[in-house]
Amino acid sequence: MKVTIETVERIAKLARLSLRDDEKEKFTEQFNTILSYIDKLNELDTEGVEPLAQLVTHANALRTDETKPCLPVEEALKNAPSRTENFIKVPKVIG
Repeated sequence: MKVTIETVERIAKLARLSLRDDEKEKFTEQFNTILSYIDKLNELDTEGVEPLAQLVTHANALRTDETKPCLPVEEALKNAPSRTENFIKVPKVIG
């Protein structure tokens, strides 16, 4: 499949982009380069190769949860620009 300037214009319209003429030519070349690379990959013999769903073989790389004491209220609020009792005071944003 060959990408034309008309195809790039259609893609730009769908994406609500306005492109200059030089950008349209550049994107046409880039799309065609990408598609030619995909065509080259399609030439590979993948007979007997299982589809790969995940590259990483280990199940979970996260650390275990550990409980720790919370910050005291005074320390947590010491840098708050404004506060009311034990809460950070912020401007109203919902009308």
